[in-house]
Amino acid sequence: MKKEKGTFAWIMEFAGQKRKYYILSVIYAIIGTICQMIPFIIMAHIIGKLLGGDMNFKGYMTDCLIMAGTWLIHVLFYGFSTSCSHVATFAVLANIRKRGLLKLERMPLGEVKNFGSGNLKNILVERIDSIETTLAHMIPEITANLCAVLATLIYLLIIDFRMALVSLITFPVGMICFMCMMIGYEKNYKRTVIATKNLNDTAVEYIGGIEVIKVFGKAKSSYDKFVAATKEGAASYVDWMRKSNVYFTFAMNIMPATLITVLPVGGLMVRSGSLSVSNFILITILAMGLITPILNCMAFSDDIAKLGTVLGEVISIIDAEEMSRPETNQPQPENHTVTLNKVCFGYNEKEVLHGIDLTFKEGTVNALVGPSGGGKSTIAKLIASFWDVKSGSVCIGGTDIKKLSTEQYYSLVAYVSQDNFLFDDTIMENIRMGKPTATDAEVEQAAKDCGCWDFIMGLENGFKTVVGSGGDHLSGGEKQRICIARAMLKNAPIIILDEATAYTDPENEAIIQASVAKLIQGKTLIVIAHRLSTITDADQIAVVEQGNIAGNGTHEELLNTCPVYQKLWKAHISAKDSLCGGVKNV
Repeated sequence: MKKEKGTFAWIMEFAGQKRKYYILSVIYAIIGTICQMIPFIIMAHIIGKLLGGDMNFKGYMTDCLIMAGTWLIHVLFYGFSTSCSHVATFAVLANIRKRGLLKLERMPLGEVKNFGSGNLKNILVERIDSIETTLAHMIPEITANLCAVLATLIYLLIIDFRMALVSLITFPVGMICFMCMMIGYEKNYKRTVIATKNLNDTAVEYIGGIEVIKVFGKAKSSYDKFVAATKEGAASYVDWMRKSNVYFTFAMNIMPATLITVLPVGGLMVRSGSLSVSNFILITILAMGLITPILNCMAFSDDIAKLGTVLGEVISIIDAEEMSRPETNQPQPENHTVTLNKVCFGYNEKEVLHGIDLTFKEGTVNALVGPSGGGKSTIAKLIASFWDVKSGSVCIGGTDIKKLSTEQYYSLVAYVSQDNFLFDDTIMENIRMGKPTATDAEVEQAAKDCGCWDFIMGLENGFKTVVGSGGDHLSGGEKQRICIARAMLKNAPIIILDEATAYTDPENEAIIQASVAKLIQGKTLIVIAHRLSTITDADQIAVVEQGNIAGNGTHEELLNTCPVYQKLWKAHISAKDSLCGGVKNV
């Protein structure tokens, strides 16, 4: 994969085995163009024979049938050409999306987030869709039009090279107008691309955050931002068109006006006897269609620029940094002990973890606690392989996770965060994603184990209830329990819970903790918790502060040896006492 590749080279690569259809499209377009030329040539000869007094109408009938037949062949081959180009184009679009989506799987999560969900959706859906017409029609139509121009010009040169040159006089004049129209093209086009992206991102943000906007009374400011993006999106095109309109109008009217020069010059040549009447008529007919195909080709200039821009955006994804992982599965680790050795990591240029050394033994319950922003979730996500460490290593059973394939590694780890995502599908299928081969009974059992059964059965359609986009039809606690059930159904040997009970009520939290305790037997559990009372029985508690390990041990050990943990525990107890006192007063 090299960025130096041209647009055409990328198209051929994405076309894959279907690239032969582009070649067939060109061949069919050339045949169709030849057939398109024949009727005009025959027509000119008919006119010449009529002027010469030839009254053989049967011969004219034969000529007309040939004209009709060749025109029909032209139409058929044009259809064949566009059909072939569409087959290849749909293969290109499919392969672009496949390559882009497969790339997202191999990219660090941080890099994916840097692109932004709205931007990624825009590139992989709308932007790729927008080049379908260009790809499907550009190759056959440009080929056909260029062949028509070339064939017409060659034929004019054969008939009379002087008239061929005369018929081209309007072309350079019109091109001067076109060149004036193209002044500032790159700047103007870049403005439209940026404005369109900004509009798309603003629209996604406005619609996705409408609930927060209404609750906090930010409707006017948010709507004003959306309106400003909309106006800039429209202005970027309108201002560009206003600048170009005059030059465009002159170019489009001057270039095809070949008769302005052909008729007077040709008439003088006929009068002087240096050009026959029949050839003059044939040249006039051919000249009228000489420039139009060139204009048809030039009409693709914006589309070609757009094609290059869209492919550039896709290639920026395809060429993005990947996590270093082998393609094939490797020997399984000897055990499921997780070890971090001198791990350093940062977002962009800012380092947030500084030489972390931790060991989470197989079959133990481990907790990560500490002040907000200290690096707890970052450690968990490094273990979950959402990013690659900058230096040091993360190992499972003594094997560096970089030596395990992505598929193999993710089979070992189940991760549940505070903000999990549910697909717009049934509850049954959302849980089953943890184990695609699971039976309905296994899914239902996982739901029971995680305290989901009662609320699921209370829904109108039970397990067949569709949760909506992102799980919007469910409460935060309900979504969280379904995500936990999905992770438990996966039955991975390493389980990471990133404040996974944050949205659950105390009753269901107790149910989940009991089910987790039952399901983690023999597994390595890593929990990120802010409510310290939930992890006092953990085998190991690591205190993370400002990217360092401030303490490590059991609850009792840390209360005696770690000032940071002591402070956190006192704050936790004080908060509980204050809450209980407030409730009693109420």
